[in-house]
Amino acid sequence: MSVLKNRSFKITTAVAVLAVAGALVYARTEPGLLTSFLGGPAGAATAPPAMPPMPVPVTAVIKKTIPVRLDYSARTESIRSIVLQPKVQGYILDQAVADGADVKQGDLLYRIDPRDFQAALDQVKAQVQRDVAALDYAKASLNRGNELSKTGFLSKDTFDQRASAVQQGEAAIAADKAAVQTAELNLGYTEIRAPFPGRIGRNQAPSGALVSPGSNPLNTLVQLSPIYVTFSPSEADLALIQKAKTTGKVLAEVVVPGEAGPRHQGELTFIDNAIDHATGTITARATIANDDLSLLPGQYVNIHLTIGQQPDALMVPQVALGASQLGKYVYVVGEGSKVDMRLVELGNAEGPLVSVTKGIKEGDQIISGNLQKIGPGMPVQPLPAKSASGS
Repeated sequence: MSVLKNRSFKITTAVAVLAVAGALVYARTEPGLLTSFLGGPAGAATAPPAMPPMPVPVTAVIKKTIPVRLDYSARTESIRSIVLQPKVQGYILDQAVADGADVKQGDLLYRIDPRDFQAALDQVKAQVQRDVAALDYAKASLNRGNELSKTGFLSKDTFDQRASAVQQGEAAIAADKAAVQTAELNLGYTEIRAPFPGRIGRNQAPSGALVSPGSNPLNTLVQLSPIYVTFSPSEADLALIQKAKTTGKVLAEVVVPGEAGPRHQGELTFIDNAIDHATGTITARATIANDDLSLLPGQYVNIHLTIGQQPDALMVPQVALGASQLGKYVYVVGEGSKVDMRLVELGNAEGPLVSVTKGIKEGDQIISGNLQKIGPGMPVQPLPAKSASGS
């Protein structure tokens, strides 16, 4: 009897377990039933936590009057550049300045052995003294002959010979003076001096070398301050430049690649008289003050011409700009504090700012930080706004 009871209890327990298991399996296919079965309210689903808004710094767009510039790639040129060559033959005594030295006008650069030329000068000076003495004698003889010819004691032919001797003596002295000048010039040519301030190049005539007017050059000298910057504006830009020239000087700034901003300033001084029909450009040139002598001839630079002023330009930080296949864009805080992407067209830059000609309006809040962490439509939390001027 006890055996039958135990067997009946086991069967009842097994049936209960199977019933619960079946209810769980069915409830998995019906989440509401599972929740109800487990004691929760039917139909209640757990939602994922909402993403908190990303804090972003914003910059307010402002209006500002900025200069209108035209930018070009350019190349520097020396105003004066010469090859130093000897005008007389001789041996190089020494080079008075080091290679690459900056020199002033009149500074001694090279010396050629002057002894031969000093001797030639001494010789012609002695010739002058001799011819002066001969002329004095001829003049005294002519004066005596003049008195004798009046009394008939001197023939006219002899008198004419004495007069001719005086004239020949005067001509000889004139030739001697020219010879002295030539000898002095040749002696002066033994010292080669800088004809203008500039920088000397690499020496090509060591001490002891024999040089002559037809030999190899001694060195080169280039003027560095001021310096030319040559560029090629287009036909369209030429009209704008000429219009700006009618109102006054056209200012120019030079930026060396790798530098943060312009350090050299000057003005437009030359526009060529013909346009290149092959390229549609014209050669123009600015004269730039190069007081620190940092610009060298043949250097590639960028030049900015200021041709006017643009009022009410909308300015944004350059760091706020992004780029895509569609072009440049900025992120703006839109409705509901969500990110709005605006495609923009850019104008002239002014320090860390750049003008935007299309795509934004005054008062927009430009997102200027955390740009890699946001995208269009994302909620953001704007931090206190700064003006585009950085104030």
